[in-house]
Amino acid sequence: MFQQPADIIISSNAVFTGLSDQPEPASIAIKDNIIVAIGCMEEMKAFAGENTKIYNFKDQLVMPGFHDFHLHIMQGAVALTSVNLFDARSEEEALEMICKFAESKPENQWVIGFMWDAGFWDTQQLPTRHSLDRILPDRPALLFHAEGHYAWVNTKALELANINRDTENPSYGMIGKDNNGDPDGLLYEKAMDAVVRHAFNFSTLQKKEIFSNFLKHAASFGVTAVHDLHGLKQIDALDVFKEFEDKGELSTRIHVWPALNGNLEHAKHLRDRYQSDKLRISGLKQFIDGVITARTAYLIEPYADQPGTRGETSYPPETIKKWVVEADKEGFSIRFHAIGNGAIRLALDVYEEAQKANGKRDSRHSIEHIEVIHPDDIHRFKKLGVTVSMQPDHLAMSERGVYTDRIGNEREKHVFAINTLKKTGANLAFGTDFPIDILNPLQQVYRAVSRIDSSGKTVWHPQERIPLAEALKAYTSGPAYGTFREHELGTLEVGKLADLVVLEQNLFELPVEEIPDTKVQLTIVDGKVVYENVGTFVK
Repeated sequence: MFQQPADIIISSNAVFTGLSDQPEPASIAIKDNIIVAIGCMEEMKAFAGENTKIYNFKDQLVMPGFHDFHLHIMQGAVALTSVNLFDARSEEEALEMICKFAESKPENQWVIGFMWDAGFWDTQQLPTRHSLDRILPDRPALLFHAEGHYAWVNTKALELANINRDTENPSYGMIGKDNNGDPDGLLYEKAMDAVVRHAFNFSTLQKKEIFSNFLKHAASFGVTAVHDLHGLKQIDALDVFKEFEDKGELSTRIHVWPALNGNLEHAKHLRDRYQSDKLRISGLKQFIDGVITARTAYLIEPYADQPGTRGETSYPPETIKKWVVEADKEGFSIRFHAIGNGAIRLALDVYEEAQKANGKRDSRHSIEHIEVIHPDDIHRFKKLGVTVSMQPDHLAMSERGVYTDRIGNEREKHVFAINTLKKTGANLAFGTDFPIDILNPLQQVYRAVSRIDSSGKTVWHPQERIPLAEALKAYTSGPAYGTFREHELGTLEVGKLADLVVLEQNLFELPVEEIPDTKVQLTIVDGKVVYENVGTFVK
């Protein structure tokens, strides 16, 4: 029988297919966008033609492409050209970084930044607009906290957004005020929206430029599929994604999750319109709560360091339940941001209500983050078929002492319970929450296998570490299953779509601490090379 030549053949002594827990020697033949054969190098000779690109990677690791289950594309694309304040260890140091950045970008109307965290500062005191006004009296500034749920702004930004002492708080959010009742420059949750609308008012051309940057960035990290989740800081860019797809320039698969907000007709219209292999509406997403450090995460019992609050839900529980039951009936998968144990329980409760109302189905709903869980709820994920969607590096992004002070020692025992949840048999899927964290998947893999906390030295709950193979599966087959694509993505098998990545070293033979610095050699999406960092190939 005539065998058509492959477009690409890749060989390595270390191929991690995702079907076992160790890499093995193998060669992979790709034709068009499909894996057509996997076997030994000798067997692949039958697939080699005159124009076949043949790569031999010796001992470098070949594996399925990384599939980021939770990020925010356009916000992350903005962050790539903004000031990153994560390394600041004082307010003054942050101000120096902001000032230097602002001077280097005089053409930017707004000064935008990400990732500051006063928990790491020498005083651990929250900043105010006044310090920003000193360096930026006439230019608006918007600086997102590391967790993305509150922001530091200057007086100019407040003026543009028409926020003053008489402005009322939104339904879910708070305008920080000083002792005189004037805005202090901190905006929590939806109180950020009025400023964000101005700062993120990009033209279509600007959106195309920053999206193009994102695609290159993703390819360089071996990210072949992403899930773009509705966020507090939404930038509408579906039309841009579609234009890139139509031109054949979409170099990562995009699964979009618009807002769960009761408007099902709009959601169904989007789902009908966007449903291709490269760009699709995969379901709906909403927030139930905020974050621990701002005390906006929703807890069953009050905060340990502020007994007057236990956070609140973004919408009334009855509204959330109604939306879920209706959307589930229409066949939508749903994902909830839920960080506090009260929010996690509420999400599980409403998924259970949907099963009772609509009958049990393979819904593959998900809960995002799952930072502080009540032990009684751990086994409910498997029982209800809910995906555990986590970002392991988040455990080291907040200063551990501050985090623990908020929740107290008893709840601290059940923080980021990755291994405990995995052992129940629930589907585990990893992502970055980019731009809340960097896009590098190996940073998440490293944290999942090491559990090193914010000190950089101490292991936080060593029993929650997972093996490397499980961490890689949570970044490949776990997300594929989470979006009903396990038949075509997530593992290297004949007949599946050709999305794969080659790393410069075999992770299974590296010291754990070297994992995050491992570089990508080659990224293939849909059978096409979208990133290459190799000098030569054998032909």
